[in-house]
Amino acid sequence: MCIDKANKKAILAYIYQSDRHRKKFRYIVELLLGGFKNTELYDKEDINGKAKNVTAMKFFKGQENDRIYCKEQRTADGLFIIVTAVIYEKKKTNKVSKKEIPIIEKIATYDYQIEQTRS
Repeated sequence: MCIDKANKKAILAYIYQSDRHRKKFRYIVELLLGGFKNTELYDKEDINGKAKNVTAMKFFKGQENDRIYCKEQRTADGLFIIVTAVIYEKKKTNKVSKKEIPIIEKIATYDYQIEQTRS
């Protein structure tokens, strides 16, 4: 799991704003790492031919309906990664609206270069 450098601050602020957000994020990540599929929590945003490899972590559907849009890709040595790219709060509909389409299409164009940082 990786994070977009330009949006890191906003994404982390969202995740760490409460125990509820932190627990939901951790739960989604654990499902992904365990190889489990739950389209209610994480699914492809397959809206058109331009939106390749874009997915969404779905937070609190039916409530705040927030999303963290992600980009799935492989590193040069073939390692599969998921990059948390953009936070999108308070999504208004269950379907992808005209507001989300440009965001998803833009994320699809990203080709992340993975940097490892040491803590």
